[in-house]
Amino acid sequence: MDKSRMSSHIFIDSPQVWNFVSAPALHPMKVTVNVNKSGTASGLIFVSPYTSYEATMIGQTGALIMDHCGNPVWFRPLNSIYKQNTDFRVQVYKGKPVLTMWQGTISGTQSADPDLPAGDPEPGAYFQIINQNYKVIKKLIAQKGYTADVHEFTITKRNTALFTAVKQVPADLTPYGGPADGYFDNYSIQEVDLETGELLFFWNVLAHVDPADSIIPASSATNSNNIWDCFHVNSVEEGPNNTLLISMRNMWAIYNIDKETGHIIWQLGGKQSDFAFGPNAAFSWQHDARHRPGNRISLFDDACCASPDSPAEGPARGLILQLNFKNMTAKVDRTYYHYPNLIVPSQGNVQKLSNGNQFIGWGQESYLSEFAYAGNTEEDPSVNFLYDMQFPNQNISYRAFKNKWVGLPLYPPSIAIDPLYEDATIVYASWNGSTETVAWQVLAGPTPDRLSLMVECTPRTGFETDICVNSDGPYFQANALNDRGEVIGMSRIAYVCEGT
Repeated sequence: MDKSRMSSHIFIDSPQVWNFVSAPALHPMKVTVNVNKSGTASGLIFVSPYTSYEATMIGQTGALIMDHCGNPVWFRPLNSIYKQNTDFRVQVYKGKPVLTMWQGTISGTQSADPDLPAGDPEPGAYFQIINQNYKVIKKLIAQKGYTADVHEFTITKRNTALFTAVKQVPADLTPYGGPADGYFDNYSIQEVDLETGELLFFWNVLAHVDPADSIIPASSATNSNNIWDCFHVNSVEEGPNNTLLISMRNMWAIYNIDKETGHIIWQLGGKQSDFAFGPNAAFSWQHDARHRPGNRISLFDDACCASPDSPAEGPARGLILQLNFKNMTAKVDRTYYHYPNLIVPSQGNVQKLSNGNQFIGWGQESYLSEFAYAGNTEEDPSVNFLYDMQFPNQNISYRAFKNKWVGLPLYPPSIAIDPLYEDATIVYASWNGSTETVAWQVLAGPTPDRLSLMVECTPRTGFETDICVNSDGPYFQANALNDRGEVIGMSRIAYVCEGT
């Protein structure tokens, strides 16, 4: 067996994987920063790395926060390559910042012949909310027999949860050209009271959208246990006047619905579009539809490949459309192309940052980028291209985000020690998730109750800081310091024999 692997599909002993002396259970991927220009927004980077079944995972799957240089800030690994997190980001719950994410197994990542359509959640999936101390404070599953879906989990201003969910509904698909003993891969939009668990809102896609309008042929069901993924809902967002904006990839369409009646107010794109498109404004296989001020819509335009019968329309892009409700037209307002251009078969998102910049996760391609608001063109993609990060091998993240975050772990910092020679020791210190640690001090002594300050202040360097201490201890302790020089965390007391 190759000892560089944790399993047959995951490498951890690799130059592309972080390994820490003080945190030996953490093996996040190492990334490469290709572009880093001035003008980027402040914040940390949030991804949830995983890979496809055929690819080798570099590092562990899980939820990963990084700084601008790619150094890990917090990493929570999952115990199997066949488990994933998605939609990992910062939200607000009861007035306080929290981390939210989906957790489960994505169909197509555990087998070459999955039971469900590729990208579907396997049964048992759930959403979770984590506070600033990195404690899980809420877990939530979908209701009415649906499975919590990988695509969307939003905490509303009412402290409710709005999310997507999916269920296989038996149906005769012969009217659509599919098998008689088939299934619709049906989606719902659900809203749940986070305190009581009460289902407050339920929207059944099959009851409102005609499957015949799907770009995916019903005959494709024979490749996925007779399940037809005709809709593939991949985002939902609250809009003005009690509306919801919903993206359906396999319809090539974005829908605005009346939340009270459930009726579709208008459709953008697809076979029944209410809007005519201006030059270069049409999109396909899209993700992450969001409202923007001034009757505009942003989205990630994959323009590629979700169906074998539909080749790439063009390179992927972030796209902002200007909608004219008088003339019912949609025209290009801004575009954001990767430099160089990318063909992206699935996934992806576009996030508006606090300074107006746009942050893009490139989904099935192993990149994330930041752009100045003015954007660029397919012909000149290097313009306003401020930042670009690349993941190793075929590691991907369904979405990527840039958020401000203050992490305050309640567990202590970690320490490891390694004697160099007589009267000198290397102390390794880290504190997974602490955003406030800027420096370390080290104490040492002959007994646990006789420790003296040996290193007053060593600046933190990345996730783990190694500190040379002129002492043979044999007992050592590392204290985390904030920017005011205050001790905010103390490690356990370590004995030098533990490191030999």
